[in-house]
Amino acid sequence: MWDSTVGKKTVMAVSGLIMLLYLVVHMIGNLKIFFGAGEFDHYAHWLRVVGEPFMHDEWTLWLVRVVLIVAVVAHAVSAYQLSRRDLKARPTKYAHPSPGRHPWWRRFAPHLLLRASYATRTMRWGGIILGLFLVWHLLDLTTGTVHTGFRPGHPYQNVVDTFSTWYGNVIYLVAMLALGLHVRHGFWSAAQSLGVGSRTRDRLLKTTANVLALVLTVGFVSVPVAVMTEVVS
Repeated sequence: MWDSTVGKKTVMAVSGLIMLLYLVVHMIGNLKIFFGAGEFDHYAHWLRVVGEPFMHDEWTLWLVRVVLIVAVVAHAVSAYQLSRRDLKARPTKYAHPSPGRHPWWRRFAPHLLLRASYATRTMRWGGIILGLFLVWHLLDLTTGTVHTGFRPGHPYQNVVDTFSTWYGNVIYLVAMLALGLHVRHGFWSAAQSLGVGSRTRDRLLKTTANVLALVLTVGFVSVPVAVMTEVVS
């Protein structure tokens, strides 16, 4: 199954949906910052002790992290291998046929190929941007490696500090715009890979993809905007 194109697309779809579910939950958690430092810091502490006493301190958090790491790696590897397979199968660019030499419906082929090419490029570059951002985000707000003045146990203040810098805002805003485009194209593609898409469902799936992309983008972007406008300080 893994060696087949269908298998790799299925792995991409399932891993992508796992990450999408996490993003929705993560965004909701981020919005708690609007309720003040006490609420946000308490939520961050709860993430470390959730499941106690059945689960030891941070066990649930690490379980989620392991699932996400597996999903990210599976998604990235399958995307890379599918991209390489696509390039090998089509080493040269599509040749646009002359409209007069084919039936009338073939006149729309260049437009359809252009849309497919745009979506493919968006997904590839968006994935690279998000991968680089993920590394930065962990080093910034999880380990504090690249965060000057990082204070363990004070997530509210760390978030405010990050979005009080121009580069922190630029990196985050660019990544969230890339995320929106990635979700918009990826959700619909995942539905097709899993066999959910059909003529009757395509409009609903595309609408759902657009709504998800918009909600996630606005939800995540609202935090740095709130810090920049001193709504959160």
